Amino acid sequence: MANRARGFDRDTYIELQTKNILERRKQFGGKLYLEFGGKLFDDMHASRVLPGFLPDNKIVMLESMKEDVEVVVVVSARDLQRNKVREDLGITYDEDVLRLIDAFRSYGLYVGSVVISQMTDDNRQAKVFKRKLERLGLRVYRHHLIKGYPHDVEYVISEAGYGKNDYIETSRNLVVITAPGPGSGKMATCLSQLYHDHKRGLTSGYAKFETFPIWNLPLDHPVNIAYEAATADLDDVNMVDPYHLAAYGIQTVNYNRDVEIFPVLNVLFERIMGTSPYKSPTDMGVNMAGMAICDDDICQRASKQEIIRRYFKARVAEARDELDSTISDRIALLMSKVGITPTDRPVVTPALEKHKKTKAPAAALELPDGRIVTGKTSPLLGSSSSVLLNAMKVLAGIDDSIDLLSPESIEPIQNLKTTHLGSRNPRLHTDEVLIALAVSATTNEYARRALDSLALLEGCDVHSSVILGPVDEDVFRKLGVHVTSEPVFQYKRLYRKR
Repeated sequence: MANRARGFDRDTYIELQTKNILERRKQFGGKLYLEFGGKLFDDMHASRVLPGFLPDNKIVMLESMKEDVEVVVVVSARDLQRNKVREDLGITYDEDVLRLIDAFRSYGLYVGSVVISQMTDDNRQAKVFKRKLERLGLRVYRHHLIKGYPHDVEYVISEAGYGKNDYIETSRNLVVITAPGPGSGKMATCLSQLYHDHKRGLTSGYAKFETFPIWNLPLDHPVNIAYEAATADLDDVNMVDPYHLAAYGIQTVNYNRDVEIFPVLNVLFERIMGTSPYKSPTDMGVNMAGMAICDDDICQRASKQEIIRRYFKARVAEARDELDSTISDRIALLMSKVGITPTDRPVVTPALEKHKKTKAPAAALELPDGRIVTGKTSPLLGSSSSVLLNAMKVLAGIDDSIDLLSPESIEPIQNLKTTHLGSRNPRLHTDEVLIALAVSATTNEYARRALDSLALLEGCDVHSSVILGPVDEDVFRKLGVHVTSEPVFQYKRLYRKR
């Protein structure tokens, strides 16, 4: 099955990537500001579209150079203001900044400071977060929202533009600029530093490590289309790099924000060094991911599934927030480009058929060998709990007729929920099922075998016929299961607990 097969060679990637970054450092000689796009930790998107890419690949590579590395974390004041959530972890960007710092430190990497970008005087959330970081002993710098950025080159590269930003004091020669997510202002932070270094007579350079889009894959390759689907809310568009095509006659892929900013970078380098070392946005990159794809068919199939997942997630978000279908419509167009529909996700049709048959919420889960198991809503269990138990039975080789949890063990939990905890839903959620199983496992061999099979669910897919509650969604996420659902609420209520 695709989610177990390997389409990407991790060792080749780390070797090529490390070599390429070292070469770029030699090119500039002094300090190198390396913009890290995507996720440094937990790069779940990359691991889903490039099977074999492990979420910690990038950090393993940086570990080998950690004595020279200083990390600067950038977060956008705009994202803080709107409480933007990192969807794959279910936490806000301010929480993720703290998580990232802890994670870097756990690998022995030095975190020098945090930059709050795109600051305005009326952003209360950003000011509060700045004070919180400073109380935690972190250095915090402010970068302002620059009028006319990035098109008004003369203004951007002036004292009123980059010159107004705080200068980030760094002590090491490889400065990694990273962020919780896209659109945080990483590149602007790097360019601002180049401007200030030049004023101080310091030698420095810039390079970009952005995994997606992959520059040496075709524009319409599913891996690159999946990146567009993942950033549909940012209006990112993959495009042929016109500067690279003009300079070298070679077609490479980049995206609109890099192409838009390139004239600014070019002018900045010309003012600092006399001439620019780069002829195109593609030249700026050090990404070797395309060189490590070892089975293109596997990566294409995985990417198509990711596009469909993004479509369902967008539709659910629009239903929850009562938004127009702008984002899901964009992703639907991308699906048509690669010739897929929502029902090409194998778990969709079985979940909907089960719902139609039982006239109640249902779920379907695809096992590592491609088999599909379903779960229905019952007086004892919700459909998510049911499909989870059924999947564990199959994986553990337990006969379907055997009840892993007896009604006698479930009813006391239901009574506790409804009588003492004020729950209107007596059915067991997935977390309650797993706790009950864990308790039973000390005396019940079947329960122990079922729990032992949990690790096999990582990378599997689930689809629900209704929008999942936060508890079930969070449990599936922690198990490494990729969840989607129909944009339909189980109950018609005006207030819904997130």
